[in-house]
Amino acid sequence: AIEAFAAAEAGGTPRVDGDQASLDDSCARAAQIIARSRLPLFAGLATDVAGAKAVMDLAERAGGVVDHAESDAMFRNFFVLMDKGWMTTTLAEVKNRVDLLIVAGTDVVSRLPRFFERYVWNADSLFAPEPAAREVVYLGEALDTEAGRAPDGRAPTVIACDGSRLAEVFGAMRALYHGRPLQAAEAGGVRIERLRDLVARMKRAKYGVIAWVAADLAESNGELAVEAISDLVTDLNETGRFSCLPLGGADDAFGAAQVCSWQSGFPLRVSFASGHPEYDPHLLSWRRLVADGAVDSLTWVSAFRADDLPVDAGVPTIVVGAPGIDFRREPEVYIPVGIPGLDHDGHVVRTDTVASLPLRRLRDVDLPRTADVIRAIGAHLIQQQQVEG
Repeated sequence: AIEAFAAAEAGGTPRVDGDQASLDDSCARAAQIIARSRLPLFAGLATDVAGAKAVMDLAERAGGVVDHAESDAMFRNFFVLMDKGWMTTTLAEVKNRVDLLIVAGTDVVSRLPRFFERYVWNADSLFAPEPAAREVVYLGEALDTEAGRAPDGRAPTVIACDGSRLAEVFGAMRALYHGRPLQAAEAGGVRIERLRDLVARMKRAKYGVIAWVAADLAESNGELAVEAISDLVTDLNETGRFSCLPLGGADDAFGAAQVCSWQSGFPLRVSFASGHPEYDPHLLSWRRLVADGAVDSLTWVSAFRADDLPVDAGVPTIVVGAPGIDFRREPEVYIPVGIPGLDHDGHVVRTDTVASLPLRRLRDVDLPRTADVIRAIGAHLIQQQQVEG
């Protein structure tokens, strides 16, 4: 919120090739770039639900590929969900039931600052008699654990371990849960006896939860860590109640994934080049497509933050983004748009993916919505296709 309110209102005029232009001319030029592209890429997708729906419609008409900037992290979860399924909970259930919270590989608050305030140390709950008596355990390295301190000053349990070896840690805990012998003295840098004690606490819990943020897991084996956590939680439910809580979804990443699922049947990394949706979670990663030179235009949507493009794609580029972006390389088209929840109303999907939250306009800034800009580009694209057809 601080960053958004401080966003410069200057630079709210569209630019074409670095020169100021009208909104209509900018949309027309963007449509021209997309129309000439054999495989356009629509990425970033940092916008509200309406904006994501508009991008999906435009990508389908243009025969392009869609992907979110944060999809690498999301697919660490998606692969496990699709391959094996999992047992997850919601923020409301955490608020009202949890008595043991294990936070794996993250401090949570670096990405969701009010998580502990709103859902762990809340004053009232429906079923947990004393929220202040909840136990918090951190598993990881170099984590900010202050938010896990109880209101009465009780410190959380901190188990230092190699963050890149979480899969090993939870695999060992699963073996300990089933009483299988382990010859190893440690797993992930944690003594086996300490993990045995944690497993005993998990068995005693009335409603335990293991939370993680996929973006904070090691890139090389994050999926394995999620799978190991999910497998352990499934086993714990043989005799008790335990749940997973995957957190994250920066810049409404979950909203983009939900919209893509509604409209294509697949969670991002979808191509419409053949005239119908085709899904490939490996080949259609936006980073891979750019690195391989497989696309010949890029439409980057970033309505929440005035961040520069993470890469120079080396192709004609259209940026539909928050005002005040300071580009290292000026894109062919830059159209500033309002920030959802600040400059216009909208909806985003909550971090537990079970609810869409309404956003309200908080200031009076004369900037268009992402959805309106994308639809205007689409209207120009239709006109150009009709002329050429």
